[in-house]
Amino acid sequence: MNPSLESLSVTLITALGTRLVRQQDALGELTIEVRASDLREVMTTLRDHAGLRFEQLMDLCGMDYSAYGDGTWEGARYAVVYHLLSISKNRRVRVRVFAPEDDFPVVQSMVEVWPAANWFEREAFDLFGIVFDGHPDLRRILTDYGFVGHPFRKDFPLSGNVEMRYDPEQQRVIYQPVSIDPREVTPRIVREENYGERA
Repeated sequence: MNPSLESLSVTLITALGTRLVRQQDALGELTIEVRASDLREVMTTLRDHAGLRFEQLMDLCGMDYSAYGDGTWEGARYAVVYHLLSISKNRRVRVRVFAPEDDFPVVQSMVEVWPAANWFEREAFDLFGIVFDGHPDLRRILTDYGFVGHPFRKDFPLSGNVEMRYDPEQQRVIYQPVSIDPREVTPRIVREENYGERA
């Protein structure tokens, strides 16, 4: 771990104490994990603590770990990952929080801490079905309002469940079952009989 990350790590341990579940150096950035029940308090500390000052939420994304590690993952299925930037200290940190329940994943909304979280949370809700408690306007942002399911979940079919097309007789867009046949995505290698032999 480089000296800058080591310094940040010590500051995080001091500022967060027992609210810090785990931390690791990954890809040249520090990744910390916190409990869902502590999320609001941790994020406020990350933003306001004099030694941290993570003023900017750069990104927020949902994660589905159901098929992680060839299906050997034993933890919670859904997580939200936050990428934070301290402009004043020129530092970055990645924060991961797991939703306590897999059947109905819920984490607290961070819109009050960083207003930029608004659309990112709507995207994670739309694509993964993660509900952000306290969000001012949680609704779909990328898929259609009539869309069923969450397309970035690992159990969602690649071709989807329905397709839409314009019907000239009804003069509107209609939904119908998917007409695409499932296909095999395993690459096939075709070689000639004497491939690789010297002439």
